[in-house]
Amino acid sequence: MSINIIAKNKKAYHDYEILEKFEAGIVLQGAEVKALRAKRANLADAFCRFIKGELHLMNAHVAHLETTNRNYSRDTRSPRKLLLHKKEINKLFLKVSKDGNTIVPLMLYFNERNFVKVSIAIAKGKQLHDKRETLKRRTQLREAQQAMKNYK
Repeated sequence: MSINIIAKNKKAYHDYEILEKFEAGIVLQGAEVKALRAKRANLADAFCRFIKGELHLMNAHVAHLETTNRNYSRDTRSPRKLLLHKKEINKLFLKVSKDGNTIVPLMLYFNERNFVKVSIAIAKGKQLHDKRETLKRRTQLREAQQAMKNYK
């Protein structure tokens, strides 16, 4: 299984505790696929929201290519519909509305069939002390691995 990663949301792993991951298709228009092939995307402040029973990717930045006509290009941060099965949409809606979780995009990529996919996750927000604990644990793990490497 070979995937071509376009953009990652590193901030999501820092700000949220990831509970469950899903893979979703995305509806693109015009030259957005060409822009994504050139890796002109950013998921830093992106999030997902339900609009009329459909899941949309909000605030994800897909830049314009210089070769595309500006008259036919859409807004760089416009909402983009995510394609999921009805059961998955209902499951996500239940988790978000009942448990108070949120849906965040983790990664934008091309799958093995060259379709653009979005990896989304049900996530729970971390408190400041949880973020510090995660950083401390990661630092300790890195130091232990370094000590093991230097020991040999």
